[in-house]
Amino acid sequence: MAGNPAIDVIRSFNRRWTEVLGLLDKGLLATDHSLAESRVLFELAQDEGMQRSRLLERMGMDPSFLSRVLRRLESDGLVRSTPSAADGRALDISLTPAGQEAFAILDERSTQQIDRLLAPLTPDQVSTVTESMTSISRLIAPTGEPGIVTLRGLEPGDLGWVVQRHGAIYADEYGWDSDFEGLVARIVADYRSDFRPGRENAWIAELNGARAGCVFCCESDPEVAQLRILLVEPWARGHGIGARLVSECAGFARSAGYSMMVLWTNDVLVSARRIYEAAGFELVDVERHHSFGHDLVGETWELGL
Repeated sequence: MAGNPAIDVIRSFNRRWTEVLGLLDKGLLATDHSLAESRVLFELAQDEGMQRSRLLERMGMDPSFLSRVLRRLESDGLVRSTPSAADGRALDISLTPAGQEAFAILDERSTQQIDRLLAPLTPDQVSTVTESMTSISRLIAPTGEPGIVTLRGLEPGDLGWVVQRHGAIYADEYGWDSDFEGLVARIVADYRSDFRPGRENAWIAELNGARAGCVFCCESDPEVAQLRILLVEPWARGHGIGARLVSECAGFARSAGYSMMVLWTNDVLVSARRIYEAAGFELVDVERHHSFGHDLVGETWELGL
């Protein structure tokens, strides 16, 4: 049976990354602390007075192994255990002043190590690294934590990204053929070549620094703006990104003086339709069509501004 190439790539990356960060060294970052001990110091520095059960949950570590790590840190005078004020049967684990100092050293050395790794890279390469790491974390080991969502304007490389991600995501989720990617490419090209400052705009949503979505506001006629190519990455859904993009787009159209915003979508795009409806759009027309390799039901929605 042929092996999965992705497995080999991931295993190779893991070996290389542990080597780059020195995670297999006897002491992490030239300190006397193991990787496990350093992680405990980090978690306690983020949440002073954490119950042991909560620390165990955060660490995802075998309970007996965590107990041994805590005993070593206590014997070194870096952590202490006290009865929990919230639950007398539980213990709160916290850093001592010496533990806080040990964490500060680890934290500073970690920052310096990453600075050295990034120093030879261009800004675009740094963006590639951080975007890839965010995507990997959200895809492989989602935590359910909200993350930081920001909206920004277009930057070099974004137009190609918009086209590529639309083509890949819609092929993966709906089986649409390359005609759809071609349509998005034409929309993007027309937006750029006929751009009307103050009347048109586009936004990229980022989640923890990684591109996670987009939307375009285009002029349909002097009174009507058109919301186009809304997209949210599958790994970034559930963070309200689609609603924020639609709200930003409608707000811009309103401030630009349009009296109405329209959009065209298909009924299979259930999540997007819910976002439009929640934003106040109303369905005004339905039309069956065959596009992108499928029989579809197209919909026109309107929003009074």
